[in-house]
Amino acid sequence: MKPLFSPSLRLDRMQSSPLWTGAGFRNRHPILKGLRDASASFPSLRDVLLPKGERLPPGPLPSCSPLDDWLRPASSGLRATWLGHSTVLIEIDGRRVLTDPVWGLRASPMRWAGPRRFQPVPVALDKLPPLDAVLISHDHYDHLDAFTIRRLARLQPEVPFVTALGVGARLEAWGVPSGRVFELDWWQGWQLPRGELAVHAAPSQHFSGRGLQDRNHTLWSSLVIESPRHRVFFSGDTGLTTEYGAIRARFGAFDLVLLEVGAFHPAWGDMHLGPRHALEALELLGGGAFLPVHWGTFALALHDWDQPVETLLTLPLPERAQLLLPRLGQAVEPAHGSAPEPWWRAAGRSAPEIPAVAGPGPAPHPATAQAPAASWPLD
Repeated sequence: MKPLFSPSLRLDRMQSSPLWTGAGFRNRHPILKGLRDASASFPSLRDVLLPKGERLPPGPLPSCSPLDDWLRPASSGLRATWLGHSTVLIEIDGRRVLTDPVWGLRASPMRWAGPRRFQPVPVALDKLPPLDAVLISHDHYDHLDAFTIRRLARLQPEVPFVTALGVGARLEAWGVPSGRVFELDWWQGWQLPRGELAVHAAPSQHFSGRGLQDRNHTLWSSLVIESPRHRVFFSGDTGLTTEYGAIRARFGAFDLVLLEVGAFHPAWGDMHLGPRHALEALELLGGGAFLPVHWGTFALALHDWDQPVETLLTLPLPERAQLLLPRLGQAVEPAHGSAPEPWWRAAGRSAPEIPAVAGPGPAPHPATAQAPAASWPLD
């Protein structure tokens, strides 16, 4: 897929997509029965301002620095480092890919309000190794952060950004040259010149928008990352959809599957998986090593901060599946994965090893305070 060089070409490609309705993008398949609870109300302003339960951990989560591990190649050829929420550094046969990078302080359109990061990123943005691609699944604030994109564009001036249709306009506005932006429709792909790394956009069931008047103006997608030896699936944000079976049929089995498990709520059960539906999605994808993401960083729903992974520990895995629960910053190879341990239960017992590096504003880690949030769902 060639980069886009003009707004008119971008608009032409968006409007020629089979997912374009004339006013925005749409999900392809009808919502599966039972995903959304029609009787459930969206969280009220009071819910946001006065959260109940344990939406925030008692203190910093255990974390470690991946810098020493990143100096050595992965012995199996495939390694992943979860850096918080949906940000993962994937090392795949000598190439490095970063998913949905967010180092910012808030997942919000406002610097002074909205969901505030309760967990620092375990490595500074300027300590990342050279990247071969940055992947952006969609434009929501907890997946696309202006501060992070601006810094990455300066720190790694040659890295390509691969994203969904329409999202590239924001990347270019934040300093990414148009020649480094590659936008994909579902089932389209991009690859490095010698074919040693390929990225494909695939279906997800979600929505987009960063304000009150741009709902679904850009596309959302899951992403498949391939090398000649390994294949990785990254869900981005999604509800449960039978299209995961179509993804498996097209690409085959996956060596590593990154699925979102947090920020679920009955009122938007069609737009986020949650732990139970994540396991159903994993089964549709054919199993594989499963690394849960989209938790442990921002309080974006009303469930307890650790409920997604605590629930996963109680549920049976599909056949041919392996659960990976690495600590923040822990580089893990699926081929050498160990039995999951509830390391997050030690939250607050010690300070994180790496100081926070976030966006403009005061240093993060407000483990005892939450600012007012904007209208939900933000992601």
